[in-house]
Amino acid sequence: MPLLPPEGIAAREARWCRRANRYGRRRGIRRLFSVLSRLGDGVFWYMLMGALVLADGLDGLQASAHMAATGVLALTLYKLLKRWTRRPRPFAADMRIRAWVAPLDEYSFPSGHTLHAVSFTVVALAYYPWLAPLLLPFTLGVGLSRVVLGLHYPSDVLAATVIGVLLGAGSLQLLPLLAG
Repeated sequence: MPLLPPEGIAAREARWCRRANRYGRRRGIRRLFSVLSRLGDGVFWYMLMGALVLADGLDGLQASAHMAATGVLALTLYKLLKRWTRRPRPFAADMRIRAWVAPLDEYSFPSGHTLHAVSFTVVALAYYPWLAPLLLPFTLGVGLSRVVLGLHYPSDVLAATVIGVLLGAGSLQLLPLLAG
């Protein structure tokens, strides 16, 4: 049995999804969010990790390894949560919502793209705060893309944001323990 929000909240959220999804009808917006979503699949983060290693040597390698380890935890956690909650994606639950791109898996909660983007951003900014003007808008765009593209509810993205912040911050707290 899927874990779903209370009926009133679910109805309101479905309205938000339909409203956001209508933006996808505009070719330019759909392309922008499709590209952000595709880059959020991992391409952007792998390129960033590689660039950090090339630009900053061993320090960049440490930051990238930390991001990668956090990413493995994020992947494990989001797969477990999706399997447990089994929340249908908005386009599967409401025929008025269109999936503008193909989903990577069946379920909606939480947004794996957002969870990864937020946890990677938290870790990367701890090492390189000057990346904030690049990473914060990109991460916000990834989260928005998931709703506009009809793949997630706002609560999927919000929950993934909270989990991503906790996971990223938690990994930063663990690092001194592992190094010491």
